[in-house]
Amino acid sequence: MSDEELVAWLQLVQAHGIGPDAARRLLASFGLPQQIVAQSRHALEQVISSRQAEALLHPSDDTLALIERTRQWLQPQPDGLARWLIPLGSPDYPPQLLQTADPPVLLYAMGQRERLLPSRCIAMAGSRNPTSQGVDNARVFARSFARHGWTVVSGLALGIDAAAHEGALEGFDTLQQAGAATLAVVGTGLDRVYPAQHRALAHRICQTGVLLSELALGAPPQAHHFPRRNRILSGLCHGVLIVEAAPQSGSLITARLASEQGREVFAIPGSIHSPQSRGCHALIRQGAKLVESAEDVLEDLRPLLPGPTHADGWAATSVSATPPDQPHPVLDALGHDPVSLDALLARTGMDTATLQAELLALELDGLVARLPGGLFQRRAAG
Repeated sequence: MSDEELVAWLQLVQAHGIGPDAARRLLASFGLPQQIVAQSRHALEQVISSRQAEALLHPSDDTLALIERTRQWLQPQPDGLARWLIPLGSPDYPPQLLQTADPPVLLYAMGQRERLLPSRCIAMAGSRNPTSQGVDNARVFARSFARHGWTVVSGLALGIDAAAHEGALEGFDTLQQAGAATLAVVGTGLDRVYPAQHRALAHRICQTGVLLSELALGAPPQAHHFPRRNRILSGLCHGVLIVEAAPQSGSLITARLASEQGREVFAIPGSIHSPQSRGCHALIRQGAKLVESAEDVLEDLRPLLPGPTHADGWAATSVSATPPDQPHPVLDALGHDPVSLDALLARTGMDTATLQAELLALELDGLVARLPGGLFQRRAAG
C-alpha cells in the first residue's frame, strides 16, 4: 500500500460520523478511497450527508494525528513482527469474512503475514470466569483442533479465550503445518493489549499466527467494541464452539452472530448445577450441536470445506475432552459434577484426614480442582 493509499483509506474510515455502511456506499459509488477523497462536496452529498462530507474532505487534527501514528506503527519494529493494513478488495482479505453481511472496511493486522489466510478455521468462545473443567475442555479441544490442522480463532479475553489460544499453541507443529496455530480478534487497537496480563500470550500468538482488529490504533476496550469484534471472530470461521457460558454471556452473542452468518454452532454440555453451563444448554435447546469431543466438531465441518472430503491428513482417532475412567476410589466418587467434602466422605467411607490427603495429591497431579464454596471437581485430561 502506497502512502497515498494509506492516507486515503484512513481518511475514509476515521472521518467522524462515517461508519462502515457509509464507507461501503462511497466505495461502491466512486471506487478506491483516493478517488473518493478527490470528489467534490456536491458529489459526495449524493451518497452521504453534508456533515459526513465535510468530515471526509477536511480531516480533523485528531484524524491527521492518527494517520501519522499509523504510518509510524507500520514501520519495521525491533520485535520483527509484521504490521499491515487489509482493506476491502485486498488479496489478503479473509474470504470467509468477505461473505458476511457486515465485513470490516479495513483490518489492522500484526504477526505472521503468510499465515493470515488458513483454509480451516474454528472459533472458540466462552466465559471469562470459567470453571476449572471449562478451562481444561477449552485447552483439550483447541489442542486437538491444532493437531488436526485447524486454526483456532478466539478473542484474547480472560478465561475460555485464553485457554483456547494456549491449547492451540500447545498442539501446533511449526515444522509440519502451513496454517496458523491461532488467530486473535481483539476489541482494542493493536498498539495495546487487553487484558494487560495477556501481553506475553499476544506475543506468542504473533509468532505463529496473527492479531486482528478493525479498530484504529489507540482504541480502548469499550463495551460496544466487543459485539462487533465477535462478528469478525465468527465470520472468519466455518463454525463456532461455545465451551462454557452463563445465560447472559457475551459468548451467546457470538453464537447468535455465527448462526446469522450461516456458520455451524457447537456447544459443550456441562453440569446441571453450574451456572456456567446454562448458556450452552440453552444453545443446545435452540439447535446448537451437542459435542463431547473435538472429533464431533470436525466430522461436521469437514464436508463444508472445498475439495475432497476424505481424511486429508487428519488423524483418524477421536480425542475426547474428558478423561478415561481412572482406577482411583476418590475419582470414581467424584464423578464429573462439583461435589462437597461431606458428600465425598459419605461416598468413599474414608476418614476426613485420609480423604483430604488424597484430594491434595490429586489436585497436585492436576486431576482435581478445588472450587469456591468448598467444592471439588474432576478435571479433564490434558
